[in-house]
Amino acid sequence: MSILTKIIENKKQEVAVRKIAQPIAALEMKPYFSRKTYSLVHQIRGSETPGIISEFKRKSPSKGIINDWSSVEEVAQDYVTAGVSGLSILTDQDYFGGSIMDLQTVRDHQSCPVLRKDFMVDEYQIIEAKAMGADVILLIAAALSARELTALGALAKSLDLEVLLEVHNESELEKSLNPHIDLLGVNNRNLSTFETSVTVSKSLSALIPNDFVKVSESGIDDPNVVVDLMGYGYEGFLIGECFMKTRDPGKYCSEFIKNIKSLTDET
Repeated sequence: MSILTKIIENKKQEVAVRKIAQPIAALEMKPYFSRKTYSLVHQIRGSETPGIISEFKRKSPSKGIINDWSSVEEVAQDYVTAGVSGLSILTDQDYFGGSIMDLQTVRDHQSCPVLRKDFMVDEYQIIEAKAMGADVILLIAAALSARELTALGALAKSLDLEVLLEVHNESELEKSLNPHIDLLGVNNRNLSTFETSVTVSKSLSALIPNDFVKVSESGIDDPNVVVDLMGYGYEGFLIGECFMKTRDPGKYCSEFIKNIKSLTDET
């Protein structure tokens, strides 16, 4: 059984419990459920610098503990001060050490697009994301059928949430395209080996319709890589581990963005 299969099975059990603890009717009564969301698409395309989506990430199945000393509130503030286009907040607890409360904490203090980064397998999670203050949700093509991707995407759009679709290869891309996608992310990590290579983003770039904001994810740890991928049409860059493994993620993020700007000013 692959790690993704294990995560998905665990997630379905988790969602079943959450449905009982906090029914949909209760979620729809929360203050953030009726708020106007922020657009990550507009933020990325309206930015003078490449669209960095910085992630708060405590651990991962492949790397174990990455950062167990930083506060989500402080890091999010430092990321925003650094000039990121959006924040990615992991809400999976068992495998990534996150929580839905991390997302709400960030929403309580920041006025910028926030992505709920989780393994979405049920409509309940989309409604929960809206209730907790998310602006964008992630749909992973490897974890969902084409029908599920369309249905979950349609629900998200009806709630004024943007959709980031994540693919790993051409076959996932071909099965997944639907009218409810706003951003198309290419994950450079091989789910079988956990190795990363930005050649994945490069090889798929020409196959992604220009209607979507192209986002490269995973394995981006050098400003030169960002500038290189910009040449392939990528406008967004989801970066987490590169920042989070340092003692001061926000400071490193700020230096990273400044270095990108210096490189692009030279060209």
